[in-house]
Amino acid sequence: MNENDAKGSEFLEQALESQGAIDAALRPPSFDDFTGQRKTLDRLRIMVGAAVGRQESLKHILLCGPPGLGKTTLAHIIGNELKRDVRVTSGPVIDKPGDLAGLLTNLQEGDILFIDEIHRIPKTVEEYLYSAMEDYRIDIMIDQGPNARSVRLDIPRFTLIGATTRVGLLTSPMRSRFTLQTRLDYYNRDDLTKIVKRSCELIDCPINQEGAEEIASRARGTPRIANNLIHFARDYAQQRADGQIDRKIAADALELLEIDHRGLDEMDKRILLLMAQNYKGGPVGLGTIAVGVGEEEHTLEEVHEPFLIQEGYIQRTAQGRVLTASGWEVTGIDATTGKDPSQLSLL
Repeated sequence: MNENDAKGSEFLEQALESQGAIDAALRPPSFDDFTGQRKTLDRLRIMVGAAVGRQESLKHILLCGPPGLGKTTLAHIIGNELKRDVRVTSGPVIDKPGDLAGLLTNLQEGDILFIDEIHRIPKTVEEYLYSAMEDYRIDIMIDQGPNARSVRLDIPRFTLIGATTRVGLLTSPMRSRFTLQTRLDYYNRDDLTKIVKRSCELIDCPINQEGAEEIASRARGTPRIANNLIHFARDYAQQRADGQIDRKIAADALELLEIDHRGLDEMDKRILLLMAQNYKGGPVGLGTIAVGVGEEEHTLEEVHEPFLIQEGYIQRTAQGRVLTASGWEVTGIDATTGKDPSQLSLL
């Protein structure tokens, strides 16, 4: 795979992994400013409002869903609404029980501890979280062998907000300790268009309705990707036009990134084409697909597969991944004959 082939795929992967200063600057500060995810928003409003009314700590919350949909943003909004500090960390960082104890003992009453990728917390550490979440205490072992002893640490009443893209990897005891488990789904085009227009206004980037709709249509239903596309489109408009983003400028800019009008990048198309040409549409295992397209299985599972399933291009079955009618249509190959009338270009 050459550099040009990877351009669109790498851009999307980097967009989903990054949570930099620009991303933070565009975050809505309150529930009223947040667009989309109406069911989740209603549930959170009720819980936060009740906690404020009773003047007690918010119950623990688990936010699930693909990356880039607003889990971290919602945690900060909850902190703003409660007027409490939000301490942010991630599962892989909490390597041993002492790391967790340090985090918890430095919290103040009512603070929020946000753990991203909570499914990646080691099981030995997870067990200490149980008593912290239920009884607001942890028992830490000091020393080893005959000198070992348990020390009980009381911790302030806090709220744990966990975020995960892989809820199935969480143990049942962990999931059961969250009062609310709510899933964030991909955004529809109308909501994403509103987000694009709001972000452009915040960064003083001129854009019309058609330009916003064009970016939204290619952002894979994901605000974080949309915000990254805005920045590239703004640079493109500044260098190749008069600085304003309209439909044509947005389309030209994102075609340069090899992201088409459906939001599909070059790697998405490679996946679909491989399944059609080499495996007659499947079923085929994800590991086999990863080898065939020269990409890591983890990347396909986190970045590409959720969108392809959501948009109806592939299905996940017990036997493996299978192309749908829409997936066959994208490849340009006849599903019944398996032949392509020489149009293997998916652009």
